[in-house]
Amino acid sequence: MKSTPIKRLLIANRGEIVCRIVATCRVMGIETVTVFAADDSALPHASAGDFNCLLEGGALSETYLNIAQLIAVAKKTKADAIHPGYGFLSENAGFAEAVAKAGLVFVGPPAKVIAQMGDKAASRQLCESIGVPVIPGYDGSKQDEAVFVKAARAIGFPVLVKASAGGGGKGMRVVEREADLAAALKAARAEAESAFGNGRLLLEKYLVQPRHIEVQVFSDTQGRHVHLFERECSIQRRHQKVIEEAPAPHLPTATQARLHQAAVTIASHIGYVGAGTVEFILDARGEFYFLEMNTRLQVEHPVTEMVTGLDLVRLQLEVAAGRPLPFSQKDVVCKGHAIEARLYAEDAAKGFLPAAGTLQVFRVPSLPGVRVENGYHEGNTVSSRYDPMIAKIAAFGQRREDARANLAQALAQLLVAGITTNRGFLSRLVESEAFRKGETATDFITRHAAQLAPPDYADDLLAQAVAAHVLGDAAGGDASTQEISAWTSLAGFRCS
Repeated sequence: MKSTPIKRLLIANRGEIVCRIVATCRVMGIETVTVFAADDSALPHASAGDFNCLLEGGALSETYLNIAQLIAVAKKTKADAIHPGYGFLSENAGFAEAVAKAGLVFVGPPAKVIAQMGDKAASRQLCESIGVPVIPGYDGSKQDEAVFVKAARAIGFPVLVKASAGGGGKGMRVVEREADLAAALKAARAEAESAFGNGRLLLEKYLVQPRHIEVQVFSDTQGRHVHLFERECSIQRRHQKVIEEAPAPHLPTATQARLHQAAVTIASHIGYVGAGTVEFILDARGEFYFLEMNTRLQVEHPVTEMVTGLDLVRLQLEVAAGRPLPFSQKDVVCKGHAIEARLYAEDAAKGFLPAAGTLQVFRVPSLPGVRVENGYHEGNTVSSRYDPMIAKIAAFGQRREDARANLAQALAQLLVAGITTNRGFLSRLVESEAFRKGETATDFITRHAAQLAPPDYADDLLAQAVAAHVLGDAAGGDASTQEISAWTSLAGFRCS
């Protein structure tokens, strides 16, 4: 592939990932085009680019999911490439294909690869064919209830019902006994059809207390495929990640090597290009199984950047421009440890129910070894229309305990009020004895619910006290202390 430098990039997304991509583009000398819906006009990403374009319409289907409008904006602003970020259209093969047909560069893998790995049944079958272990299950084309009942009996309860398309925990149900299977199938299918337009389901053996470990892979157009080590993503709520870290704690060297090799084997077999993540489930015996592949940049990419010293967005842009990866596998070294926590607008005490409202106070800490990426400023409104993540706080240390202590300090210094968040929950989690020991599993939050629960209304009272104190100071204090950076990294990049 001929190398063609990207001069102007449209970022088809919203929030902190837009600011993150803009920061790297500034360093590379690439002009940026950001897009925003009307209700996002006050958010940092709406003014972060060299060109900032209002999307017509109100519903998601009319704005951030409107392929025709996004390509039209790219053409109008003379962008030569589109970065999809994550979420929204980032794993939509139709979008990647439309971008290519419009004569623009899609920063990601080819459409056919996105389609191949986006179908969980197809990707599972592919992995079986190349010798990568998969969880025992059923992924056949016959979708009637009787077939699923027979398959579940053969697999053995508990089983996991999953949507074949999509992700993010949608269309997923754990079924403990046969009597509950029919209702779970009906609910999962309805949710999958609503979220992805595809009601096809599959079954997998549900593993008790497994670990969720993923491997970051990178590939160029010259056929080089490397891994950038693994991330531990086991601590989740509603099948969505809350804490991520690199490298994974207490992972035997031999298992680690096999995971890395399996991920690179998959990337090589499908002719992957760009940044991708191969996700695995590790059972109590230490055996691992392929889960899925995310054909995009991950939310948790900062922890990989912190331990490798690489800028994954820069690599994405260079590979998309046709340049070879500037290193080989032996050149990639993992140094230290990094842990990231996701700050959500949600009520952890009420089943992590999403919250909405105005950030009356939002002050992010500035500490050595701490990186904060956020898509909101103080005074912005967090809408229930979008994902409830407000920011990501990542901390680095030479040892895992150093990283954990730095993250705990950052969370303690984070000031947020006016809206219910999981800040207090995150603080209790990273300070818990189980987390200090690295005892991670996908049922961590459920298993330690009592220790993670707040004292009676403690979080709400603290938030109210913070709001009263900070807002009172702001009335007669130094306004310069109220500036918030949209992205602060160890390298000093800022998008404000």
